[in-house]
Amino acid sequence: QVQLVESGGGLVQAGGSLRLSCAASGSIFRINVMGWYHQAPGKERELVAHITNDGSTKYEDSVKGRFTISRDNAKNTVYLQMNSLKPEDTAVYYCNAKAGVFPIDYWGQGTQVTVSS
Repeated sequence: QVQLVESGGGLVQAGGSLRLSCAASGSIFRINVMGWYHQAPGKERELVAHITNDGSTKYEDSVKGRFTISRDNAKNTVYLQMNSLKPEDTAVYYCNAKAGVFPIDYWGQGTQVTVSS
């Protein structure tokens, strides 16, 4: 099993920054990919960014140039640096890990990001 705990969400004004953290525990060696998804009320959960075991990254078009995903293997933690935040970024942000040979998806509890105009 993999457990994911997010932190770092909050309320910020447009143009501001936040850094989300996701700490992984359990069967960490099984993780292939980690990423961040967001979900606004009434909308589907969508990929924001992910990072693979070899360090390759992918970003949703709307966040390119503003968000950066990174990892600290020593701390078993993935980060999402969110700059130049916009009101439309407001959503619950979920940490995701894909682990094992299947693979299986694991999710954090979510952290609320609210950007005021």
